[in-house]
Amino acid sequence: MSVVKRISQLQEHLNSGNMSASLFQQIEEAQPDAIFHLSALWRNDPDSRKVNLGIGAYRDDDGKPWVLPVVRKAETIIYNDPNLNHEYLSITGMPEFREAAARLILGADNPAIGEKRIVAVQTISGTGAVHTAAAFLSRFYRKDVPVLISNPTWINHKLIFKGVGIDIVEYPYWNPHTKGLEIDGMLKALEDAKPGSIVLLHACAHNPTGVDPTQEQWKQIADVCEAKTHFPFFDCAYQGFASGDLDRDAWAVRYFVERGFETLVAQSFSKNFGLYCQRTGCLTVVLNNASVAKKVESQMAIIQRSEISNPPAHGARIVNIVLHDPELYNEWVQNLKTMSSRIQEMRQRLYNKLIELKTPGTWNHIVDQIGMFSFTGLKGKQVQVLKEKYHVYLTDNGRISMAGLSSKNVDYFAKAVDDVVRTVSPQ
Repeated sequence: MSVVKRISQLQEHLNSGNMSASLFQQIEEAQPDAIFHLSALWRNDPDSRKVNLGIGAYRDDDGKPWVLPVVRKAETIIYNDPNLNHEYLSITGMPEFREAAARLILGADNPAIGEKRIVAVQTISGTGAVHTAAAFLSRFYRKDVPVLISNPTWINHKLIFKGVGIDIVEYPYWNPHTKGLEIDGMLKALEDAKPGSIVLLHACAHNPTGVDPTQEQWKQIADVCEAKTHFPFFDCAYQGFASGDLDRDAWAVRYFVERGFETLVAQSFSKNFGLYCQRTGCLTVVLNNASVAKKVESQMAIIQRSEISNPPAHGARIVNIVLHDPELYNEWVQNLKTMSSRIQEMRQRLYNKLIELKTPGTWNHIVDQIGMFSFTGLKGKQVQVLKEKYHVYLTDNGRISMAGLSSKNVDYFAKAVDDVVRTVSPQ
């Protein structure tokens, strides 16, 4: 619609005196968010057998949200603090939390920290970290290059970069035939991309596929990024939650920093602390020159001020207490292993049942993948039957949240999958 025509419509609206007509009548109704819409369908389903494998939130074996015991201890400390108040945090957040978050992802002895070549900003969870990073790049990075995003990826990645006006180009990631990483296609796409492109990488537990590069493949990715002068941007939503090992899950980020890349790292504490509604995250910028850090932090503060003013305190206080107390930190590590081990057990039990049922196809990808999600390889029509006949809710691309499986429903789900694979054409 042209500006002239829109102005004319607005003038007609004002002259008509019709106050029941809205200035926003031309707006089209947006489609609901797929994941939250799926959860709403599950909640409203009266069938007792229903299974929610959509939303990526940890559940215990009874299907209930799990508050980490170490989080309850940290909250007790907070509530018993006589000096607790509710004053604003600084624009960039709690300093001790930001420092601890950066050390967690980069490693406590990382030279970039000691040389003061990093900037850390507390954000509204991982989503806020990605958005703040995207807003920063849109203002201060090259305008002539796109962001390269894996196909598939977390749906919010595209929404965020589109929202800040950065062009998006997809690179191959999922190989539907091997149900693994399409490393050759990925490397070729990075090689063919415009030099200096932004490359968005999942640090661990790739969402939605659960497929991660091996360390050797990460080295190949770094080689191409270096040769093409690409800018790596890591999204790390699952450190410690993916494998149960905090260092293993941070390996790719630390390797790129060790190689000398400048980078942005978005962190979320929703999964590994179970702080979903507290929206606790951090954005860490690694620079090659300490003299630039103060300038970058000042611009990050401007972005933050204009969007959220300053971040919330409660979740950051919890994380800060745990990361600074050796005893609580060790307990947190055990809590992480509890969650990651249960998910790994569900992978194994699902795989074992599918093999026992002699379900057509290969299913080793279920146990080869890592983290909360699994790309099952199921297609749209098969997913539809799972929803309608078996009351099993998963996304249309066949992605399931492993945390939604339990000892009580994993066999039921496996039998449902066996049926649709045998009876429903994937086409």
